[in-house]
Amino acid sequence: MNADKKTLVDLYKRTLKVRLFEEKVWDLFGQNLIPGTLHLYLGQEAVAAGVTAALKKTDWIQSTHRGHGHVVAKGANMNAAMAELLGKKTGSCKGKGGSMHITQFDVGVLGATGVVASGIPIAVGAALSAKMRKANEVVACFFGDGASNNGTFGESLNMAAIWKLPVIFIVENNLYAMGTPIKLTCPSQDIAARAEGYCIPSTVVDGNNALEVYEATVKAVERARKGEGPSLIECKTYRMRGHSRFDPAKYRPPEEVEFWMSKDAVEIIKKIAIENGALTEKETEKIRNKLQKEVDKAADFAIKSDYPAPEEALEDVFAEVN
Repeated sequence: MNADKKTLVDLYKRTLKVRLFEEKVWDLFGQNLIPGTLHLYLGQEAVAAGVTAALKKTDWIQSTHRGHGHVVAKGANMNAAMAELLGKKTGSCKGKGGSMHITQFDVGVLGATGVVASGIPIAVGAALSAKMRKANEVVACFFGDGASNNGTFGESLNMAAIWKLPVIFIVENNLYAMGTPIKLTCPSQDIAARAEGYCIPSTVVDGNNALEVYEATVKAVERARKGEGPSLIECKTYRMRGHSRFDPAKYRPPEEVEFWMSKDAVEIIKKIAIENGALTEKETEKIRNKLQKEVDKAADFAIKSDYPAPEEALEDVFAEVN
């Protein structure tokens, strides 16, 4: 794998930024400051980092119920992102979207959705829009292994292939759809194999290696910009926590958990960056301290922000309410 030093530093920063953000979110939820439930991205940071590093600010991403990592990696304002999770009026959706519907259009985040697989056709629609507008934009669509069994998966891939749309399907295969192991729901060892039926090129990468994800995405982006159509990238990864904040994940074998915990996304890209002379150990710690301060500042901003007034619930809707 070859990458310049600037790219390696960027990948390390993105991966670590997402990790620190999610760790802070975990802490705030434990303090009962975040309403509802929470689907943490801890463990899967390399996927968001690798994909977004290959995109331009004008490109788009479509996210899922486990979407904070995607949004932060794409360059979203962390103050607004954190405030949104806390349901505050200073949030990117004025506190109305929350954890599973976080959105920031100004950095290319189409939005997140709590309905499994529902983001896939949305991404295809955005890609069709880009093609019709003759815009040099690419859409990256994140979804999990469970979503690949939904009917919208096949329909969306078929449409994207027929019309050669500039969309990249990113399968974050963390081996479990909630508590159901992928081996019980998919007859193929790789979900990527399903793309062949739609004449879409696909590849399988180590989802805990940001550089590997990045290089696969760069190829897919080049193909999309040339008008050659969609690609599918399956990222084999693993979540550090349960499906949601309340899931103890006892269904996962201890030896499996131990194996994947040893494949830490932050440590992997850190090692690659140091071995290639892009960073020193001291520089990585300096970056960590800087990012931690930014995350802490975002949390403080969110905590101190006001909640929206009850009457604001009637604002930003499609129909007037008398």
